[in-house]
Amino acid sequence: MSEIEIRKFTKNDLQKTGGLYQAVTSRDNVVFWWVGEEDNWSNVFIAVEEEQIIAKGQVSIVCTIPLGSPKEHKHYIYFNLKTLPEREADYHLYDLLYERLLNRAYELKKTLPNAYQTMIGIGNQSTEEQNNNYFITKGFVYKKSLYTMRSNLSETIEHPVLAAPYQCMQWEMASEDSVNEYLKVDMEIWPEAPIGHKRLMDNQMNSAWTAFVVREDATLIGSVMAWRDEDGDGIIEDVLVRESWRKQGIAKHLLSQALSYLKENGSTFVELQVETANKSALSLYNSVGFKDVSEEVRYEREL
Repeated sequence: MSEIEIRKFTKNDLQKTGGLYQAVTSRDNVVFWWVGEEDNWSNVFIAVEEEQIIAKGQVSIVCTIPLGSPKEHKHYIYFNLKTLPEREADYHLYDLLYERLLNRAYELKKTLPNAYQTMIGIGNQSTEEQNNNYFITKGFVYKKSLYTMRSNLSETIEHPVLAAPYQCMQWEMASEDSVNEYLKVDMEIWPEAPIGHKRLMDNQMNSAWTAFVVREDATLIGSVMAWRDEDGDGIIEDVLVRESWRKQGIAKHLLSQALSYLKENGSTFVELQVETANKSALSLYNSVGFKDVSEEVRYEREL
């Protein structure tokens, strides 16, 4: 058997990593993280055999709990580990990359507020059985499932009326104050998994990124983000309405604005993710034309 080299990703690896990406994603329903910009490459590791990239591992902080939050909240660092399809059952290869990912996760943990527990997790399609089973052997346990839902923008988009005194507007969050305002509301809605400043900034780098918000006078009461992915499909994320203003059609109005915006910007389809256990959200998305097309499962363990 040929020797396998495990090392950090470099610029010279881009083309061969593209080959790995094409091989892995040639099958439907695979979660494959791209390497991102150069400042992220310290979190990316590759396995090379006979000058071919046969696997890639990647690690990322996805949730940072700010100081002052309840003690039971947890930071999350996620892994993504993918091999060539013919090496999916090669758990020795997984082990070589997993060790590097785990070491890097410990390094990243040191940058997080140590008042909170840190978890490591993975997210794979439910059909990625070999990959999921590997992480189960490493002590990961089931956390939750999410549907990817998809809507065809060629269909008519209904525009429900927004009741007075609420006002909906497009919002670019161009100032530090506006970003802080958004992050405060997001933290209120999802205190255990806030989006955080970095992820919000990363989202804003996507093509045609924008947000729509609903306000009552100056008070931010609801929001949704939308952008286009590398294939031109629309993406919707972070649909939120504060608790005191729910069940008034605000979320449905925000969705209609985001869908119309993406259609006007050339997208034919739009996708979003929702927890499979969130029945009210599923009902809302079904009502505006979304249908579930795949299921992602997430597993976790303490770091």
